[in-house]
Amino acid sequence: MAGPAGGWSEPAPATSARSVLGGYRAYARRWVFLLVISLLSCSNATLWLSFAPVADTIARHFLLSTEQINWLSLVYLVVSIPSGVVAIWVLDSIGLRWATTLGAFLNFLGSVIRSMPSMVIGTQDPFVFLLGGQSICALAQTLVIFSPAKLAALWFPEHQRATANMIGTMSNPLGILVANLLSPILVKTEEDIPLMLGTYTLPAGLTLLLATACLWESVPPTPPSVGAAQSTSLSFPAGLKLLTRNKAYIVLAVCFGGGIGIFSSFSALLEQVLCVNGYSSEFAGLCGALFIVFGVLGAVALGLYVDRTKHFIEAIKIGLCLTSLACVAFAVVSQLQGQTVVLAAVCSLLGFFGFAVAPVAMELAVECSFPVGEGAAAGLVFVLGQAEGVLIMVLLTSLTVRHAEPSVSTCRDGQGPLDWKVPMLLMAGLCVLFSCLLVLLFHTPYRRLQAEADPSPSIQGDERPATAAGALDHAPYLAATP
Repeated sequence: MAGPAGGWSEPAPATSARSVLGGYRAYARRWVFLLVISLLSCSNATLWLSFAPVADTIARHFLLSTEQINWLSLVYLVVSIPSGVVAIWVLDSIGLRWATTLGAFLNFLGSVIRSMPSMVIGTQDPFVFLLGGQSICALAQTLVIFSPAKLAALWFPEHQRATANMIGTMSNPLGILVANLLSPILVKTEEDIPLMLGTYTLPAGLTLLLATACLWESVPPTPPSVGAAQSTSLSFPAGLKLLTRNKAYIVLAVCFGGGIGIFSSFSALLEQVLCVNGYSSEFAGLCGALFIVFGVLGAVALGLYVDRTKHFIEAIKIGLCLTSLACVAFAVVSQLQGQTVVLAAVCSLLGFFGFAVAPVAMELAVECSFPVGEGAAAGLVFVLGQAEGVLIMVLLTSLTVRHAEPSVSTCRDGQGPLDWKVPMLLMAGLCVLFSCLLVLLFHTPYRRLQAEADPSPSIQGDERPATAAGALDHAPYLAATP
């Protein structure tokens, strides 16, 4: 019922669980914030893997080894481990606006530094500039990759959080898609490499401009939900202490972090794995593109589903099991020749199931660790995933051996083709192991949704009254959650 000031008065006690108090509001400018973070994440991802689709050409032009080219991608994982903890503190202590602006600055600076070997004639050691620029971009990644979960919690009402998190999270694989498609198009010969490096600098500069001009505050004047009002109510050290004692969170961080590591290795090594059996770099780029496109489609579908049903646990367990099946299929089919259609289909399914669970896992990390700050909850999962990614990528590359016999390899690194059979089977085995552990050991209540079950849901920024959406529509399910 409308109150005297045009607000919403509290209903009778019999329906108090669905009361609307009018104390929360979502602002339209939340979408501008989401746009800036999404563009920054996309730009950062293009810088991360821009070298991988044209690794052989880059190696010939700058006189680098295959191992050095791999380090241009691997450095993202290495740098993000120590800097990730600092980034978590920045997000939860200094604020989302300044963290995003700093990330945009570092992203642009790194893109310029790595372009210098092509802009400055007579550069003595181009690898130093390439690796240095990538390292600075990696610092930016830790500031932006944790942001979607925090932005969704601080700026979006409860029935839009998973969708907002999905949009921000999926911008990163969209950047990988752009790199897989654009790098082979831009680089036909070695003379095209300066064009590629300069092209990737432009969106980084645009993102810095938008972050500086369009972001005015870290939090809205009025929170959109009770969860946002209680966000980061714990200090940073106290939050970390609680996370280390939370069994469900540790299981999720280890298992989903392992999934992040596997997918990072898959994206960085895809072209090298496929060229051994005669597949072209263009086909590898197509597989990478299908991997991302279907991943985004899966994330959109699952994000909308969990926003409506709040079935986070069921979604992530089923999704990881299906991802494991697709990973096993890739490990087998990638070692066969002439299986272009099957390989394309398998990469599509791997992306569809694997990427779909990423935003759900980030939301679930916040749910099972509430009231710990969203930056810490989502950030530590990512940091652990990067650490596992370093170990997995180093392990996979160390298990490769050179083929002694002639082969149909299309690899152009000037050395004998590598045998990826054992590394790919190991990757599939690790994916199955992480999925099984999560299915068997992960159980948690939805703490944030339970905290929001008493107060009212939020009022939309378009001045429409809130409906009984969100956690309150799922009270029976919350009560049944272990």
